[in-house]
This record gives sequence, C-alpha cells and structure tokens, in this order.
Amino acid sequence: MPLLLTYSTCYCPQTKAIAYLFKKAWIGFLLLCLTGFASTSHADDLLSIYHQALQADPTTQSAHVKVKIGEAQKEQAKGQMLPQVTGSANWSTNYQTFGNNPTNNYGGTRYYISLNQTLIDFAKFWNWRKAKATESQYEREAAQAEQNLLFEVTDKYFSVLEAEDELSLYQSEAEITGKEARQIQQQYDKQMVKVTDLYAIQAKLDQINAAAVEAEAKAQAAKQALQQLTNASPVNLAKLKDHIDYKPLEGKLEDWLAVARSENPAIAAQGYAIAAAEHDVDQQQAGHYPVVEAQLNYYNTDIGYQNQRTGQLDNQVAAINVNVPIFSGGATHQRVQEAKHRLTLNQYGKETKLRELNKITSEAYLNANASVKRIKANQKALSSASKSSDAMATGFNYGVQTLNDVLKAQDEEFQALQDLSKAKYGYVKNRMKFLQAIGSISEDNLKEVNSWLEFPSQAKTRPTAQAK
Repeated sequence: MPLLLTYSTCYCPQTKAIAYLFKKAWIGFLLLCLTGFASTSHADDLLSIYHQALQADPTTQSAHVKVKIGEAQKEQAKGQMLPQVTGSANWSTNYQTFGNNPTNNYGGTRYYISLNQTLIDFAKFWNWRKAKATESQYEREAAQAEQNLLFEVTDKYFSVLEAEDELSLYQSEAEITGKEARQIQQQYDKQMVKVTDLYAIQAKLDQINAAAVEAEAKAQAAKQALQQLTNASPVNLAKLKDHIDYKPLEGKLEDWLAVARSENPAIAAQGYAIAAAEHDVDQQQAGHYPVVEAQLNYYNTDIGYQNQRTGQLDNQVAAINVNVPIFSGGATHQRVQEAKHRLTLNQYGKETKLRELNKITSEAYLNANASVKRIKANQKALSSASKSSDAMATGFNYGVQTLNDVLKAQDEEFQALQDLSKAKYGYVKNRMKFLQAIGSISEDNLKEVNSWLEFPSQAKTRPTAQAK
C-alpha cells in the first residue's frame, strides 16, 4: 500500500489547513456557481426577450408582408375576370384651310366608353386559383415563421444561459484552483509537499484557464446569436430554477409523427405550393383553348378622320369576340412542360421536408425523454461525486490520499455539475423543438417555460452538491 503512505510524514496542522481550504473553497465554488452574481436593476426573462424579438425580427415581419403580397396577387387575378370598363373624352379646337379659302375655325368633341367582360378564359380562372393557393401558402409560411421564432428565442436564450453557466463554472474553478496552487507553492517552499504535486495543480490551473477562454468565446457567440433576434444586447437573463418537475413527453412516437405531418405549417405550406403549381399547369394548358369575351361600346363624336368636321355621330356596338390560338411556335407547349417540371420540383420538396420533419420530431421526442433520465442520473452522479470529493479531502487530511486523488475527485464533481446543467438545458430545448415540429408550439408554452425561471435575487440560498 505505498500510495496510502505517501503523505504519512506530512500529517501536520499545515496539511490539515490545505485540506480544509480545499473543502471550504470547493463548497464556496459550488455555491457561487449555483446562485450566480447578476443584478436585477435591468434584467430580462424569456417572455421579455420574445416580445423584443417579435418587434425586431425581420424574418417574421417579412413573412407577414408576403401574406399581404399574396392577398394583393389574388385580388389582381380576381379583378381580371370582372368587367373591364374604359372611357375617353376629347375636346379640340380645329383650324382648317382649303387652298386660298379663308381658314375655317370649329370645335370638336369625341366620347368613347367600352365595357369588356370575359365569358370564357380558362387561363384567367386558373391564374386566380393559383393566386389563392399561393396566398394560403404564404399564410402557412407566416405561421411557420412565428413558430420558428418561438423556438429560436427559447433555443438561443437557453444557449446563453448554458454558456454563461459553463463560463462561470470555469472562472470560479480557476479562482479556487489558483488559491490552492498558491497554498501548495507555499507548502512546497517549506518542503512539505512534493514537486509533482506542485506541477499537478499548476497543470490543472492551466487547463482550466484555457477552457475558460474557450467558454468565454462561446458565451459571447451565444449572446450575439440572441442579439440577432432582438437587435439588443441581453442583460442579466433570468436563470433556470433548481427544482423543476421534468416530465417525459407522453404518447407514442408514431402517433406524434402523424400529428407532425398533418399539423406542421411548413408541410402545409408546401402542400399549397404544390396546389399552386398544379393550377399553373392548368393555366399554361389553357393557352391552347379559345377565349370568349362580351363587348359593349358607345361612341359619340362630331368630327371624323383627321378631325374633319362631320355631323353628329352616335355609335353603339354589342359584340362577342372569340380568339382562337392556332400556332405559337411551340411556346405554349414548352410553357406547359416548364410548369409540369416545377410541379415535380415542389412534390420532391414536400417529400424532402417530410423526411426531415420525421427526423427532427423523432430526435426531439427521444432526446427530451432521454434528458429526463439523464437529469435523474446526473443528480445521483453529482451526489456521489460530492461525497467522493469530501472523502478524498478527508483522506488527504489524514495522509491516506494524494493531492492527485483530491484534484481528480474535484474534477469529477465539476464534470457531474456540468453534465447536470447540460441535461436540464437539453430538456427545455428538445421539448420546445418537439412542440415546434408537431406544429403546436405557442406563446403559452413559452409562458410555461418562463415560469421555470427566476432572477438571482429571487433564488434562496441553494444547497451545495454535497448536501444533496
């Protein structure tokens, strides 16, 4: 048992002080990481961030503008099938000279009004149907944009919290390990510890500092991603509470996949895109068919060709116009072929989105439920790691454990705390991703998640991992 005797000669008050420092510092480190530092003088929670994004996100606003465009296009197509009335009026003063005769001066008037009504024009009809389908497509895309924003806000919000927690853990661990390193240096100067112990804790401190630099960059990137939605820097975000009832998603995955296929707005939008493409095929094929219009004209004038003076002329015309396409050089046929190919592209697009939706729904469902199990497992792991860390500190106190054993136990406790944090954030993200996939995510879901948050000043002093 040579390892147990390594520190038998170092059992002294100074060694006890080091062990006591490790234990007290580590407890303080966990408390610091769990409670946070932020002030609530200006703070945001999930709902306030969402409302900021709702006002500032250009993607959602653009989607609503597209709906208005679709409505305007539909009304234009409808208007082409309604009566078309045009009119004109002309008043003129005319000077006419024949040879050496005196100039003849006279006034002239001309009035014209025309009414045209389409009787048979399949191209206009199918264009109107296409415009209606396109409007419905834009409406579903707008709904999709709203649901995407709900998820994106949640995802980016909790990505910031996760990155900030990770950075806080590394910074706090670096501070505590730095104090430990200074104590070890002092003991080494007094020849009370081995040089290997000094190197070990210095190496650990260097690793923590390197990880903290990476974590800080990750936190800044997460904040930038959230700022992209709100156009404002996030400040003092509300944190996730300690005690939340993480419930697994109910129901069978196969049933939820069927719900996603029928309710997801992206799939519905693609369905309307296919309908619009089908109507476009019909519209192009209508280029082969006759067009029939009714026409009513009224014409009144007292001047004729080149404004020659004539008697009063009153002319009324009622007509049926029939236009029959005979040959267009093959252009009409090729327009039909193009429309059919576009229809095929849209059909492939829907199949691609369905497969992607199945994957997203399945992953979100399985990961959310797995996160519930991971949370429980990580809570137990953290409790065990905390007890192990205590035991190692006590063993070091009595000279039966090495400093490396103590540092390893601290690392395991730190990793358990980090894994628990990731599992909690993973549950929230995957749960909201699942709700988005099945097309049922709403602001009410956001309010529910928001109720799981608290500002640091609202949190009671939380127990350390050792007390769990």
